[in-house]
Amino acid sequence: MRKVKESYKIMTPISKGGMREMKRIEKIARICYKSEDKISKDGSSAVQMVRMLVKKGHDAMLEHVSLSIKFTVDRGVSHEIVRHRIASYAQESTRYVNYSGAKAGNQCTFIDLWNGMQLDPKVSKLPKIQQKEIYMEWIKAMEDAENHYLRMCYLGATPQIARSVLPNSTKTEIVMTANLREWRNFFRLRVPETAHPQMREVTTKLYEELRRKMPEIFNVFGDLEEVAA
Repeated sequence: MRKVKESYKIMTPISKGGMREMKRIEKIARICYKSEDKISKDGSSAVQMVRMLVKKGHDAMLEHVSLSIKFTVDRGVSHEIVRHRIASYAQESTRYVNYSGAKAGNQCTFIDLWNGMQLDPKVSKLPKIQQKEIYMEWIKAMEDAENHYLRMCYLGATPQIARSVLPNSTKTEIVMTANLREWRNFFRLRVPETAHPQMREVTTKLYEELRRKMPEIFNVFGDLEEVAA
């Protein structure tokens, strides 16, 4: 049994300050106003245009630029990710990936629950000894699930049959490709404290990175401390 932490990887190259992306948005948006003559070479007009679009809620223009993000999360979190319908997905398949094979190290991989527990408003306030007891129950359950999965494969079950015993904590990799408008909506739903703790484990870090790289687009909340307040 292997435990890993949740993570993400931005697969789409992003220009410095998001300037290339903003210039594209401006070039397309100005068709609406027939104001292409106001485009500046230094990109300052693009910044002003994007600020105006975001301030007035004209997010439709943001749909002309997209990002692909690869998430390494548990299966439960992936089910929430795919609820965002205005996106395209590619996900690790438990039907075809055989975790009993040499390629997977003859073991199942699970997303470590501990960090998620620390982000849960109620569980994080429990005494540490109680938290550890909860965590150990999870460890035992994962070991049990792995044993049953490997045993089923050994007996001749195909991965798509053996996967029936795999829990929500099973690690999966999923790529989400969506336009900037949908990513802004994604963060509005998946960053606040009301979101699932293990979802927030990756979304808060991703949001902060995108906010640094494309501040005019992703200053959805401001500082995350404001969201928790």
